[in-house]
Amino acid sequence: MINTITRGFASDNNSGVHPDILDAISRANIGHTIAYGDDQYTQAAMEAFEATFGGNIEVFFVYNGTAANVLGLTSATRSFNSIICAETAHINVDECAAPEKFCGSKLLSIPTEDGKLRPPDIEKHLHGFGFEHHAQPKVISITQPTELGTLYTTAEIITIVDLARKYDLVVHMDGARIANATVALNTDLKTCTRDLGIDVLSFGGTKNGMMFGEAIVFFNRNLSSNFKYIRKQGMQLNSKMRYISAQFEAYLSNGLWRNNAQHANKMATLLKRGIDAIPAVQITQKVETNGIFAIIPGDCIQDLQNEFFFYVWNEAMSEVRWMTSFDTQAEDIEAFVQLLKDKIA
Repeated sequence: MINTITRGFASDNNSGVHPDILDAISRANIGHTIAYGDDQYTQAAMEAFEATFGGNIEVFFVYNGTAANVLGLTSATRSFNSIICAETAHINVDECAAPEKFCGSKLLSIPTEDGKLRPPDIEKHLHGFGFEHHAQPKVISITQPTELGTLYTTAEIITIVDLARKYDLVVHMDGARIANATVALNTDLKTCTRDLGIDVLSFGGTKNGMMFGEAIVFFNRNLSSNFKYIRKQGMQLNSKMRYISAQFEAYLSNGLWRNNAQHANKMATLLKRGIDAIPAVQITQKVETNGIFAIIPGDCIQDLQNEFFFYVWNEAMSEVRWMTSFDTQAEDIEAFVQLLKDKIA
């Protein structure tokens, strides 16, 4: 049986809610306010987004990350379009074909060893424009950080954006963990998204201390003109939106997003340091944010999971994924590393 009390390393989705977020929800839970976003909490959240990313943007709140990705992509595509992504992309692997169902578009996935797209691989799919027998390429979707915990550099994103502009394509960023990437790059949210030419951002908070709710941020407002209808049809218009809005206002206004991500990344670095001392554990990806991928002896996985739950990433290779969170503590790392040594070394 999975230990539900011990903080494990399965996912930053498994973590609790930051006390400041709970306080914000509690403060919003007073009296009545107009539904569907016409309230003071949503107005304050919109102001926080503009303070973070600059003016002349459109922001829409939805319940979860799949909705942020799918509806954001829907705004940029029609059913005859294609969306280019990494083979490991969340939209390709973990969204139950929702992009294909709701966008109607074809996903063109590119094999990659580190989760990152590169222009030469993208260019292989940039053909058939104007030819009615081919799905028409329309979107390049990147994840920052990638599903393998790796980072795109600023220069790498710029080369992808430049390629997209050459072919009149839209660039979508899945930013479920964009806070962790921003901290790792030692920059700010605007600099590593809008300033690089991203058109639409799926902005995550649930993995970094929020209870629920994600945002779709349109830097290219040409894509958002009909989005309020897309969101409603997509069943993502929250009637009691103040409970999402209050979270985002607290998340953005006081540096909470940065503090939480810094801590999660720091805990991953601490875990890597402990793992490096265990020869039987082979780390398979660069540890750049809050995820560690490693190959370990398969016969010890179940025993480890019983104490500190985590997921197997590639069963054939005995490759596992360990994620740290805003609430991971140093003593969690120490205890887990000691357990690894006891079971593996």
